[in-house]
Amino acid sequence: MKKYAIAFVITLLITLVFAPFASTQSRTVNVKILAFNDFHGNLEPANLSVKLPDQTTVPAGGVEYLASHIEKLRNTNANTIVVSAGDTIGASPLLSALFHDEPAIAALNKVGLDLNAVGNHEFDQGASELLRMQNGGCHHDGCQVEQFQGANFKFLAANVIDKNTGKTIFPAYQIREFNGIKIAFIGMTLEGTPKIVSPSGVAGLEFKNEADTVNALVPELKKQGIKAIAVLLHEGGLTTGGYNECQNISGAIVDIVKRTDPEVDLFITGHTHQAYNCVIDQRYVTSALSFGRLVTDIDLTLDRTTGNISQIKANNIIVTHNLPKAAALTNLIAKYQAVAMPLASRKIGSIKSDISRAVNIAGESPLGKIIADAQLAATRTEGTGNAVIAFMNPGGIRADLTYGDGNITYGQAFTVQPFGNSLVTMTVTGAQIKQILEQQFDNPVVGQNRILQVSQGFSYTWTANAPLGNKVSNMKLHNQNIDPTADYRITVNSFLADGGDNFTGFKEGRDRLGGVLDLAALEAFLRVRSPLESSSSPRITVN
Repeated sequence: MKKYAIAFVITLLITLVFAPFASTQSRTVNVKILAFNDFHGNLEPANLSVKLPDQTTVPAGGVEYLASHIEKLRNTNANTIVVSAGDTIGASPLLSALFHDEPAIAALNKVGLDLNAVGNHEFDQGASELLRMQNGGCHHDGCQVEQFQGANFKFLAANVIDKNTGKTIFPAYQIREFNGIKIAFIGMTLEGTPKIVSPSGVAGLEFKNEADTVNALVPELKKQGIKAIAVLLHEGGLTTGGYNECQNISGAIVDIVKRTDPEVDLFITGHTHQAYNCVIDQRYVTSALSFGRLVTDIDLTLDRTTGNISQIKANNIIVTHNLPKAAALTNLIAKYQAVAMPLASRKIGSIKSDISRAVNIAGESPLGKIIADAQLAATRTEGTGNAVIAFMNPGGIRADLTYGDGNITYGQAFTVQPFGNSLVTMTVTGAQIKQILEQQFDNPVVGQNRILQVSQGFSYTWTANAPLGNKVSNMKLHNQNIDPTADYRITVNSFLADGGDNFTGFKEGRDRLGGVLDLAALEAFLRVRSPLESSSSPRITVN
């Protein structure tokens, strides 16, 4: 009997001493969110890097390393969820794009991605193709390597409505439960998606305002007893600081956050390919650069009693190459490389030095000039369109041509122009050319410009402080003034021809003639003109 009494006393003492600690632990639940954005099918590290605070760079990215970093972080907390803020696919390098981005989806399945908010590039090939990415099945040209199983992770699209059904094309949100506490993840793309995607890609869809969409969902979530809400949003901001800072944050995300119901605790963002770790309107707002070069490690502390988030900590972590590669991803890459390599490694030309897509103060770039020249060369004969000017949208130039050994391969050229647009030659008047050029300013938003790249022989001046609609002057073709009433044959890609990037003036073009793919035009130009070098002669000047 005495033995049991002693045991009882010991048990009582242990309970009294440790009960407060047990109680404290039981009142909270820790959850880890691992986030990235704008992956764009970048399976291989290639020449990817991240700039450090001291302005040096460190190699970063590659899905083999991304998987390893995520696995290491996931192992620190059983309550972990992996999310993406959109553009997982689209504008991808050859290794993924050649197979309709099936490799990117398969890779992210192996990474362990749980949720992905759709981005504008998810719509590059249209809603039906995006649904195939989720559900699986062969592309209409067949399964090239293996039967495509689709994404194991869930696409979210709270603000994308099918006009025929009035319903979202994917779920608006997902609810995940961790130790009895629920967190809602709302996923959206930017409202302006139709302005930056080919009209055929968004046909039949309506894109609603981001903040209004979230605010309409909050009461629905609260009725379900959910107090913790995170938004995965493919829209972002611009900063001037380092990858874990928030200096001079600006852009669409600032207004969206401020207009959103304060019940929302966290915004995981993308689209601008920026890295930031911000607090805006007392809410955490993060972005992880692009191409899998960073992972945002977000630690939440949730109150078990109220269900609210009591603390948030966020940290952008560089996907360095000091961890072992994930073997499953190495094997997946090797499988697709075996098929793609003969095409990707084919030499198509050469260059004398790096040719950059970086623009000067007037908005033109060395590579933009070459692409415009290539498109003019492909359409200037009587049989191909009789074009005298070509225009190229800067957003369609996705990479530089880097010198290396001087040779340019098909794979490199594909990375520069991965969209597969065809060329369209049309007739416009000189007045319409001016109207189109005036649409470059306050585009996509007030204070920003999209300067079209122009072909050799055409030139003009724009004046920064001139009124909107009257900035362009001195338009010339081979040193002759452009006649407002005369007709001119011009060439653009099919994206611009449909009014993409807010260049609605191109939709008014007459007597249209379809041409070769933009990449085929660049390849043909490289073959004839190699070795290419950058042109320093200005075609566009600014006052």
